Amino acid sequence: MYSILRKELSLFFSSFTGYVTIAIFLFIIGWFMWISPGELNVFDVGLANIDTLFFIAPWVFLILVPATTMRSFSEEKRLGTLELLLTRPITDWQLTLGKYFAAVILILLSLLPCLIYFVSIYSIASPVGNVDMGAVWGSFIGLFFLASCYTAVGIFTSSLTENQLVAFTLTAAFCFVLFIGFDGLSSLPFMKTIDRQVQLLGINEHYRSISRGVIDSRDILYFISVAAIFLSATVLKLKARMR
Repeated sequence: MYSILRKELSLFFSSFTGYVTIAIFLFIIGWFMWISPGELNVFDVGLANIDTLFFIAPWVFLILVPATTMRSFSEEKRLGTLELLLTRPITDWQLTLGKYFAAVILILLSLLPCLIYFVSIYSIASPVGNVDMGAVWGSFIGLFFLASCYTAVGIFTSSLTENQLVAFTLTAAFCFVLFIGFDGLSSLPFMKTIDRQVQLLGINEHYRSISRGVIDSRDILYFISVAAIFLSATVLKLKARMR
């Protein structure tokens, strides 16, 4: 698994994919937080918080995560190297997890520079340091788990096709449904009796819960379960390919 992880990370950064992903993410967040006028701009709102980051990031990840994961298995299929990998002394789980953790690490690296925004907000607060630390760290943790789920979806859809554009589109669509689709479904008139249960099926409800600064084991279990389901589906797809 570690050899696969190292290989994937080296491919990300040798082709500038990793650098571009991190740069685009930071630019978009910085643009809305500091430059673009409106209710997301820190100076226009007049409040020292980084809510903009945690509001925009899940939507940006709908593009960046699919762009990162679309080549995971699709490229291997296109080049005909997937069969070679599957015949090596490595299990399907090790192959899947190697690719998954490499993508997760890349996403984590894109989050770390966002600490610059936190330090900036911390410094300009009045008084200095007047920031809800629990909500900030809870939101960072929530973003990480959200991105981990998106990544698992991306790894799965990449195993379905050798066309990277198709993998990108499927990942973005699945993640959109998981993030906000259940909220929309719960608002339908015939869902009134079970609207809360439907909302709990979506990522957004659990992401908002963690972002309040309270780490609930039920939310953590949800994120782990969603990632595990899609990673298990990926392994089953690989096993079916070898039959």
